[in-house]
Amino acid sequence: MKHKLFTTGILTALIVGGCQNGGDKNMGEKPHFTAEDMDLSYTPGQNFYMYANGGWMANNPLPDDKSRYGAFDMLAEENRERVKGIIEGAAKEQAKEGTIAQQIGDFFASGMDTAAIEAAGLKPVQPYLDMIQNISSKDDLVNAIGKLQELQIYPLFYFYGSPDSKNSDMMIAEISQHGLGMPDRDYYTDKGEHADKIRAAYKNYIREIWMLKGSNEKGAEQKADEIFTLENKLAEISNTRLQNRDPQATYNKVDYAGLKAEYPAMEWDNLFTAMGVAEPKEINVSQPHYLTEMSKMLGAEPLNTWKDYLTFHFLRNISRYLPKAYVDASFEFYGKTLSGMPEQEPRWKRVSGATSGALGEAIGQLFVAQYFPPEAKKRMEKLVENLRIAFGERIDQLDWMSDSTKAAAKDKLAAIHVKIGYPNKWRDYSGLKVTKDSYVENAIRSNELDFKYTADKIGKPVDKDEWHMTPQTVNAYYNPSANEIVFPAAILQPPFFYLNGDDAVNYGAIGVVIGHEMTHGFDDQGRQFDKAGNLNDWWQPADAEKFAKRTKVLAERYDSFIVQDTIHANGELTMGENIADLGGLNIAFQAFENTLKGKAEPEEIDGFTAEQRFFLSYARIWAQNIREAEKLRRVKTDVHSLGEHRVNGPLPNLQAFVNAFNIQEADSMYIPLDMRAKIW
Repeated sequence: MKHKLFTTGILTALIVGGCQNGGDKNMGEKPHFTAEDMDLSYTPGQNFYMYANGGWMANNPLPDDKSRYGAFDMLAEENRERVKGIIEGAAKEQAKEGTIAQQIGDFFASGMDTAAIEAAGLKPVQPYLDMIQNISSKDDLVNAIGKLQELQIYPLFYFYGSPDSKNSDMMIAEISQHGLGMPDRDYYTDKGEHADKIRAAYKNYIREIWMLKGSNEKGAEQKADEIFTLENKLAEISNTRLQNRDPQATYNKVDYAGLKAEYPAMEWDNLFTAMGVAEPKEINVSQPHYLTEMSKMLGAEPLNTWKDYLTFHFLRNISRYLPKAYVDASFEFYGKTLSGMPEQEPRWKRVSGATSGALGEAIGQLFVAQYFPPEAKKRMEKLVENLRIAFGERIDQLDWMSDSTKAAAKDKLAAIHVKIGYPNKWRDYSGLKVTKDSYVENAIRSNELDFKYTADKIGKPVDKDEWHMTPQTVNAYYNPSANEIVFPAAILQPPFFYLNGDDAVNYGAIGVVIGHEMTHGFDDQGRQFDKAGNLNDWWQPADAEKFAKRTKVLAERYDSFIVQDTIHANGELTMGENIADLGGLNIAFQAFENTLKGKAEPEEIDGFTAEQRFFLSYARIWAQNIREAEKLRRVKTDVHSLGEHRVNGPLPNLQAFVNAFNIQEADSMYIPLDMRAKIW
């Protein structure tokens, strides 16, 4: 329910976890590549992903409560146990009210008290349901929408504060499309039997929510039809995900008077009053057509339909905090139907995740004190600077870019700000009231505080020290508006980072992650932002044209990958991540080669050369098993390619990979020189 700023991370899912200390067995272990984790029935030139990972995949089948299970997820599961220990430790402290320990412990306790949740039913949220039911005019409707925005329910659109894309030192109000119960507009517009089944399941979910609330079957069926029809209209006026990847098209700034003039169908004064937000001087409208048509719909659609729509979306959004029947109904659609998961995660994992969502940096502060070794941060800092040097060398070597654009690119590279481990200052949660009495009320108060925290930034300078991931998140990101790369503590452990590992493995894993995030500053989206984080074209036109031709080659390769039957990967949707993977590999390998200069060739380990271990290390971080339903969901909604494609997609473009494993022209992993993608 928390809205994220525009950042580009190495994963879509933000996985909660911890990081081990220097004495932990995993942090101190050395990496090995053995036949047990590989599938030697494949050759490297046939399918490198399966060659490197087939044994691991066979030995690590999908748990019933997972739609995808890979190296990231295995690490996250280990870390969740550590976070659980932190939370349980906080709960045992009997801490004073208002302290971090009290807030964490009581939030978790309220979520685990299923008897109290069942006994309360919908009583804790009845005032909000009554507010919606009592809507009798368009003014009331707008007021209700504003109040639900304040709860971070976000009906119809997101409202939040974000750095101004063309004035990155200042925060601006943003409005972007939202309001659909299925993950993307394409779920409403796609044709075919599979799409029809998903739509039928979604309508059944809407019907189920209404029956749980007390409607009879006929009434619930009618409400489901009306809500789905309304959402279908919203889907038709929504941008595609591909359209929303264009930062120029989604930058449409107006002042407050202009907002009221251009979108008169919305009663803006009422909306901002209801949200408790001062009228912003300026606001960016990400999708003008959507806002125009959506505003018109407010007056055109029957009030009763809007009331039912808001009621459903309120309950849908808070379902995980409600009695079991609501939780199960949500899982039936979002877990089973969309992702193919047979079972839900254990309750403690779900409640732990919710606690971390509400009090992320509070938990992060505790686990950093316990688990983050300073040696890891020091080695990471050195790795980052080595990658920066290698990236600069690669820019100098480019044969397709003019000297003036190269100079600007190197200026931007030099200006990239690096954050490692944890924030310099921690977020203050002292304004959040947490009790053991009501899980859903704790969550609502958290959302209200978070909304205010974001809205209060509007019109003020950007806080350059703020993080948009918690330290216990197994991920990393690039933020174009800040021109920064961020590596939370949790990713600085195996299989990404080995404190005692050889350079080949560390550069092949965490080194590529670093290079990946750096390259996001120069992918098809990030390249449009300058060194200060402003949306500003710093390229010579001829260079931009050459860049587009080279990225088209990459898109065509990914378009050729078959996901399922006639469904192919989407090379345009995943363009930024694919560019970052390819760039990260090239930069990290050059940085690794730099470490070998003037030294003897490293000895083989496990029978593999250092160069081979580099590429095996990269492949290993993408090892995963994934359900067929989840593949289909991700190909629609995920800007990241599937794990297999993140290995077999970029590697054949690198001559170093071809040389390391003696890939032959007849091999499927071979791409002729004149057909390779050569970008960064």
